[in-house]
Amino acid sequence: MATTKQPSPGERARELREQLEDANRRYHVLDDPAIPDARYDELLHELVLLEEAHPELVTADSPTQRVGGAPSSEFPPYRHEIPMLSLANAFDEAGLRAFDARVVKLAGAPAAYVCELKIDGLAISLRYERGALVSAGTRGDGETGEEVTPNIRTIRDIPARLPAPVPARIDVRGEVYLKKGDFEKLNASRAAAGHALFANPRNTAAGGLRQKDPRLTAGRRLSFFAYAAGAFDGAGRRPISQSELLDALEAMGLPVNPHRHRCATIDEVRDFCAKWEAERDSLDYEIDGVVIKVDDLALQAKLGYAAKDPRWAIAFKFRAQEARTKLLDIGINVSRSGKLNPYAVLEPVQLGGVTVRMATLHNEADIVRKDIRIGDTVTVRRAGDVIPYVAGPVLELRPKKTRTFELPERCPVCHSKVDHPPDDVFSYCTNVACPSQLRERIRHYCSRGAMDIEGVGDVMANALVDAKLCRDVADLYDLTGQRMSLLPRMGERSIQNVLDAIEGSKRRGLARLLSALGIRYVGGQNASLLAGEFGAIDAIAAASEDELSAVNGIGPQIAESVAFFFRQPSNLAVVERLGRHGVDMTAPRRPRVAAGPLSGKTLVLTGALPNLTREAATELIVAAGGKAGSAVSKKTDYVVAGDEAGSKLAKAESLGVPVIDEAGLRKLLSS
Repeated sequence: MATTKQPSPGERARELREQLEDANRRYHVLDDPAIPDARYDELLHELVLLEEAHPELVTADSPTQRVGGAPSSEFPPYRHEIPMLSLANAFDEAGLRAFDARVVKLAGAPAAYVCELKIDGLAISLRYERGALVSAGTRGDGETGEEVTPNIRTIRDIPARLPAPVPARIDVRGEVYLKKGDFEKLNASRAAAGHALFANPRNTAAGGLRQKDPRLTAGRRLSFFAYAAGAFDGAGRRPISQSELLDALEAMGLPVNPHRHRCATIDEVRDFCAKWEAERDSLDYEIDGVVIKVDDLALQAKLGYAAKDPRWAIAFKFRAQEARTKLLDIGINVSRSGKLNPYAVLEPVQLGGVTVRMATLHNEADIVRKDIRIGDTVTVRRAGDVIPYVAGPVLELRPKKTRTFELPERCPVCHSKVDHPPDDVFSYCTNVACPSQLRERIRHYCSRGAMDIEGVGDVMANALVDAKLCRDVADLYDLTGQRMSLLPRMGERSIQNVLDAIEGSKRRGLARLLSALGIRYVGGQNASLLAGEFGAIDAIAAASEDELSAVNGIGPQIAESVAFFFRQPSNLAVVERLGRHGVDMTAPRRPRVAAGPLSGKTLVLTGALPNLTREAATELIVAAGGKAGSAVSKKTDYVVAGDEAGSKLAKAESLGVPVIDEAGLRKLLSS
């Protein structure tokens, strides 16, 4: 009796991968499931066990890798060979017809268009070489994004390998998004676990794709639609139109949105936009408009670009959706930076296919200006179809008994006194140990521009807080190897490296410490000015607002913020503990300058200088008797501009203020 030859482990692994990839494609791309979910899970489990027993069989495109690998400490830059450009917008029929008129004028004849639903997600580029997915990056600024390849591999409807025949190389452009149904399931599981709910599918998808740990990305159950190609190299006939290109991408096994339509006239485009603005809620994913592209790819190339927008495409944006509901209460959320953000607690209402229970109220001044009261019936809209916000009350439906809102004088989280800057619409909790801010404060304290504690970034800061090892930044200096061994994925060498970096941070000096404490308006430049003037943190803490604002370069707003920070007992307690741990809180005092080459002159720095940091340039200006200003005005004597100078340079040019570079600054200093 003949026996059936059993496949080798390598052969069986290949069989399982092929079956699982085919099942993925049928389920996610063709919407034609071939096997039950239970059978899929059985095959995947078999492959997992096989790869665990034979690690040499694991491949980058294996379906087992979709659950996510080890966390990354950072996202490397991803350079787009062909830029990913943004689109100009049209908001009504007149905008569509103006776009069509420009195309006809430049093309010399009417053009056909392809209309595609504008998916509300995050733009991504996928690089395939010889059919294999090798890298992926976010759009970023269009030229350079962030490489997120491990996270992209966790998205099941993105093929790890394209079936032959395929181009030798292709950059597939598309949108990562979260289905409404998956968003509701995700929030339901978070509610059951006692976690805060996500606000909306778009932000949840974007946040999921930028997780440092790919396993967290896998848990978001993200999806993908392809809509374009960048680089496209290979033999055979290339698509000559956008509609052909979409068909070709679909034939390669990539998911392409089925609701696309070729329109011969702008009237057909208008009708398509109107149809989907009315029917958008019927979809299981968010759309915020329609993208209209000239169908002929050769004509696209001929039309080219205006600034950074293609002349051959435009995005028609839908009007914001709105609904009415009752404002049950106004709560306060304390952000990671300490800002107090009021939010509306609403009677649940359906808006754009999502149940909305909370909405943005912007700030206290906005609430007062709109006369929004607790108990009102309010109009709720979605800004850009993403963030729900309260547009205002429906005054004719206002009941007799309503309550006006007053921002609390104490932080609702830590009960510290709240800072209400006179020229700021927001209020702030400045407690350095406030639980709502703790993760961000630890991350900032350890960052390179502050105390430079290498090894403590977002992931480590979160882990230290979650394990209750840090209640404030001073607790960093109580860490021991034994305590840190409780953290996940921390070996002896990693622990020792972090402990050494913490010990080394004690010698950074007063200026770096002031910047690290996260005092509002006190970055490296102002911290350097204060440190050089007072020489010790105790002197700064004891200084009055008048004494602080008398420092060259420190204005009344900065002085008020510094004085308020050091009036808080909780902040003084943290500073005292830092001192007991041996953190250096002193700096050499800057000698008084009776006169100097920049005496009486005000200079404003902008951009990155080739050889001087912002802090070093400020020190040189002040040491020469000058003033380092923070804003450009007619009273500014010079603007010192480096690479990537921003709005300050434009302001200087508009006011006729002289602009110099680093060489010009050094010339002034030596004059």
